[in-house]
Amino acid sequence: MILNQISVMIGGEAGAGIARSGFLFAKTCMRGGLHVFGTNDYQSLIRGGHNFYIVRADAEEIYSQADTIDLLLALNQETILLHRNELTHGGGIIYDGEEVELSEDEMGINNVRLYPVPLKSMVKELEARPIMRNTVALGAAIGLLNFDLKIFNGIIKDTFKEEIAKINIAAAKMGFDYACDFSRDQFIGDFEYHLKKTKGSRKKHLFIAGNEAVGLGAIQAGCKFYSAYPMTPATPILHFLAEHERDYGMIVIHAESEISAINMVAGASYAGVRAMTATSGGGFCLMTEGLGMTGMTETPVVIVLTQRTGPSTGLPTYTSQGDLRFAIHASQGEFPRVVIAPGDMEECFYKTMEAFNLAEKYQIPAIIITDKFLAESYSSVKSFDLNRIGIDRGLLSTQLEYAGKEAYQRHKLTGDGISLRIMPGTKGAIVRTNADEHDESGYTTEDPALTVEMADKRFKKLNALIKDLENYETTKFFGPKEAEVTILGWGSTKGPIREAMKLLNKEESRSNYLQILCLCPFPVANVQGVLDSAKLTVVVENNRTSQLSGLIRENLLRDVDHKILKYDGRQFNPQDLSQKIQEVL
Repeated sequence: MILNQISVMIGGEAGAGIARSGFLFAKTCMRGGLHVFGTNDYQSLIRGGHNFYIVRADAEEIYSQADTIDLLLALNQETILLHRNELTHGGGIIYDGEEVELSEDEMGINNVRLYPVPLKSMVKELEARPIMRNTVALGAAIGLLNFDLKIFNGIIKDTFKEEIAKINIAAAKMGFDYACDFSRDQFIGDFEYHLKKTKGSRKKHLFIAGNEAVGLGAIQAGCKFYSAYPMTPATPILHFLAEHERDYGMIVIHAESEISAINMVAGASYAGVRAMTATSGGGFCLMTEGLGMTGMTETPVVIVLTQRTGPSTGLPTYTSQGDLRFAIHASQGEFPRVVIAPGDMEECFYKTMEAFNLAEKYQIPAIIITDKFLAESYSSVKSFDLNRIGIDRGLLSTQLEYAGKEAYQRHKLTGDGISLRIMPGTKGAIVRTNADEHDESGYTTEDPALTVEMADKRFKKLNALIKDLENYETTKFFGPKEAEVTILGWGSTKGPIREAMKLLNKEESRSNYLQILCLCPFPVANVQGVLDSAKLTVVVENNRTSQLSGLIRENLLRDVDHKILKYDGRQFNPQDLSQKIQEVL
């Protein structure tokens, strides 16, 4: 039976190439014309501990992982013991039959197919490294699913250098041939999941993670300086940009601390270049004084806050949405900022570009808030439209000489609070600013009247920003206008919510969904309009205190009807989420 949809998990010990295996299988499915979503789960251990990668492939468009597994590729016995109860009825397990002894009775699961493959022996026969057991297992999976091995071989050639690719192709063929050997009855005819290439080839699609999409968005926005200190799960942005810095004329610096990173970025922006940093919660804590400096000096910077579970070190490699309030209120004192929360890989790209434009146009910090699930998951997406968003540098003069009649004042009082920016070194202008309260020329002041004037100047920009955001997509609405339940969410809950909606609407439980993309300034009018027409409202969040519900109460003076909260470090699963929504109907 060709179902053309499957959920595959690859699991084993850290260091066994789990994430790379999942990536290769997902790209194979995508090149065969299927929609793909992949996400990884790993412990904060360099070696040891249990890792797994889930790939979901479907002929129809998909938005997140599934709740269950159809095929498990187990590189050790622990993987089977931990995940056997997640297998669907009729699902299968590929494992090393010479290393692990299993029987269907021992599994305790009805109708689970066991597919033993001598992974270790095959790798030894090839005189290859033990890590290539994963390639043998992938080859066996492709054979079992009756998919095209040539596609997989092409992916291997595109991924590895020639010599490494050659031995991986040989390993994949051994696994494939073993699964396709008609003398082994357990591999033939009894596994109902088969994949077939579709006509819609996705060669022009990207298979991209949220972190990579943010990095690409920064490059396209003209970012020329990036400084960061490694912190999971934001580190891949540093790696991605460092790999491509010479191609795009960037400077990428691995700073000695997050404090250094934010100060370097502020200095680069002051000098006139677009600059960005990225971190997670603990690093953002260290950046808050520097963040306040950019607010006081009206220096535009872009900061990516990639959330993980806290407080303190928390769960370093797991997901959370617990830092929303922190992003909105971080640093001492009061100053305007914009906080943007993309919900998928496409939005990570375009919203990063918008963040740079807004930061420079209003001379404020722009914070892009993501999380581990969105940042490190991969999805197949259409190639990005590079002409969709232009570069708007606001009131930045790139002239080599200042032609003003009066002496240049960096913080000149204006009707909208936005002052002309001039790059240091411009002939005829002294570009002076100050992290203390200052006058229009940037000199320190403690005058109470001037202190009020300058604070009001900075906040005047907020009025212009709020009006301008009407031209941006600050919210998105999905589903029918009339529905039994209206779901509200932000960030990475988007994918599981949209998948849950499929299940709800299939069972005639009509649902719609309001995604809030801009959390600060809060899009009051858009949210108010949806809530006014909603019959029943449910907020879905990965935190304990329902921070979105608090923002709705603060800005609209009203409560939502129900909250579905998950704060165990794991993302929502669609089926489980749909059941929880059903319970409140």
